[in-house]
Amino acid sequence: MLDIQSLYAFSFPTNIRFGAGAVKELGAHLNLHHLQTPLIVTDPVIANLGFFTDLVEALKAEGLSPEIFKDIHKNPVKSDVINGGAAYHEMKCDSIVGIGGGAALDVSRAITLRVNHTLDLFDYDDLEGGEQYITGEVPYFITIPTTAGTGSEVGRAAIISEDESKKKRILFSPKLLAKQVFADPELTYALPPGITAATGMDALTHNIEAYLVNTFHPMADGIALEGMRLIFHSIDKAVNDPDPESRANMLMGSMMGAVAFQKGLGIVHAMSHPLSTLFDMHHGLANAINLPVALKHNIPGNEEKFAEMARIFGLKGKNPGNEVLEAIFDLNQQIGIPEKLCSQEVEEKHLDALTELAYNDFALPSNPNPVTKEDILKLYKKTLK
Repeated sequence: MLDIQSLYAFSFPTNIRFGAGAVKELGAHLNLHHLQTPLIVTDPVIANLGFFTDLVEALKAEGLSPEIFKDIHKNPVKSDVINGGAAYHEMKCDSIVGIGGGAALDVSRAITLRVNHTLDLFDYDDLEGGEQYITGEVPYFITIPTTAGTGSEVGRAAIISEDESKKKRILFSPKLLAKQVFADPELTYALPPGITAATGMDALTHNIEAYLVNTFHPMADGIALEGMRLIFHSIDKAVNDPDPESRANMLMGSMMGAVAFQKGLGIVHAMSHPLSTLFDMHHGLANAINLPVALKHNIPGNEEKFAEMARIFGLKGKNPGNEVLEAIFDLNQQIGIPEKLCSQEVEEKHLDALTELAYNDFALPSNPNPVTKEDILKLYKKTLK
């Protein structure tokens, strides 16, 4: 049982300090490693919150000289990274601290790469063999999540879009793992219900899709199941009547999902990424809407895994696949997730473009069941209205 009054230190796959108040250790950690001028990468919203101002002032009080870079898009683009890399050099920084949700953490990780790797940013695209060029040193990198969703704080990849086309690219390398994570549930307490719901369903989707991928990785499977359990039984409370325990469980489940999906993802993410590309839709919201419909495609051949998920969710019927889908649909309703994509201004005329992008998405090849363009189009039509 998690003791929410305690701080924990563990390493998987990198060093994590978890618990209420963990972020207060940032200054001492930087001083311990003789790092005096961190570039703090965040988004414009976080930069104006009270906890962020207090944190920066606390760092200054400990003799540090933090610099702030906050000019990033909700769905990060290449120019965010280029500008952040230039800021690192101009301000003579010696380390990078990413604070925020997935966007801020992705940009901070990409800036970590950019500092000493000066080819065109997308020459490092992992899907085009770019990891082989990530050979230089990178700055000391720390992550501090403020949402329980992407789990990017424990990841080693950043998803950055092209400025014009908005095509998503992946920068990946073990070098891009944070050296230290400060996972403090208190930083999620002020999240509004809608963001808590969308980011939480994003984390649940990570765990579910990772578990269903057929790649052999029993450790990731075990992590995914526990992540599902924590999130499924905590998200309603975290959204509608939050308390420290539910917030802590959501943050832990989010990190577990990001560890588990090194196995890969699947059709839900493939359908959701284009919605962010074309409509600037929140990624977690897109996953939440698509999840109970798209997941049905993966029941055939995976009945045993759906039965195990049903057990984790506390379901006891005779058709575990359909019961899991119904439970997710009901959960969406309980936490205020809209049922259909038409609520987000998606129309029939957009489906062909969405289908083309989804079919070519990097998440689709690891889906456990084969997927055709016709399959994707049918699923979009079911989620539309």
